[in-house]
Amino acid sequence: MNKRYNDLNTYLRNLFGCRVQKITVDAGLSCPNRDGRLSFGGCIYCNAKGSGTGAHAQGLSVSEQLIRGKEALFRRYKAKKFIAYFQSFSNTYSSLEKLRSLYDEALAVEDVAGLSIGTRPDCVNEAILQLLESYAKDRLIWIEYGLQSAHDATLAFINRGHNLQCFKDAVNATKNRGINICVHLILGLPGETKAQMLETANIVADMGLDGVKLHLLYVIKGTVLEKLYQHGDYKCLEQLEYIDIVCDVLERLPGEMIIQRLTGDPHKEELVAPLWSLRKRETLDLIAHTMEMRNSFQGKFFLPRMNTNDKHK
Repeated sequence: MNKRYNDLNTYLRNLFGCRVQKITVDAGLSCPNRDGRLSFGGCIYCNAKGSGTGAHAQGLSVSEQLIRGKEALFRRYKAKKFIAYFQSFSNTYSSLEKLRSLYDEALAVEDVAGLSIGTRPDCVNEAILQLLESYAKDRLIWIEYGLQSAHDATLAFINRGHNLQCFKDAVNATKNRGINICVHLILGLPGETKAQMLETANIVADMGLDGVKLHLLYVIKGTVLEKLYQHGDYKCLEQLEYIDIVCDVLERLPGEMIIQRLTGDPHKEELVAPLWSLRKRETLDLIAHTMEMRNSFQGKFFLPRMNTNDKHK
């Protein structure tokens, strides 16, 4: 069955002519929302691991992590090329020299075709963007900016430490450099209505971005969100509720935008709620089924409102 959205695997296969897989890299970097520059607590949903694998703490270098990942992903998927995905915390939050060393080490590993760099919109500057631009001349480079919501009140409540305008400024600074831009959005943030989530989708849909990752807000141990949940001050989305919102969001995004993720991957040992979030394959199948039953597709209701010359590709 043909997918009704523009998925990442198909995009990468069309680009490289073979199976391409991301390998998660833990570079041991930090975050201004945890080291005291902005805050010590981090976002309310983030624990001390920051979505990390713990590989850096185990003493594994970037290249060692990639080599291990290559072996595992070749066995599982017969993947022939790989993207080094710097995931944990903010992966542009260091000195230029340190970042150059990390990125160079990753790109020197055989069959690593590019980088995907997860970071915050307040953690880039001209020098860092010039560095990424230099790689983008002959490698695939994605930068993944965590926005989460387009509503400043929500961003303040979750202790995000930046606002929507900061994200817009980062996107504008990144455009026209050959760097692909992906935005991270979280569905089910405290206090947000479905209408607000769809408003966020409409806003990012109109910004000329290349990709999006959608995440379910789940509760993990050791977070402020866990305390809210335990006190009855936060209620998780139900599975069918989440699926309905995801399909509505897809309908509002431009058809060419690459859908890099439709839900998250909680660690079972850390997860508090909702338990259905562990059934990822089931959730993805239900999203596909719902789109089919709706006779719907990505971009069905996308209505561009800005000048198309603002597109950066």
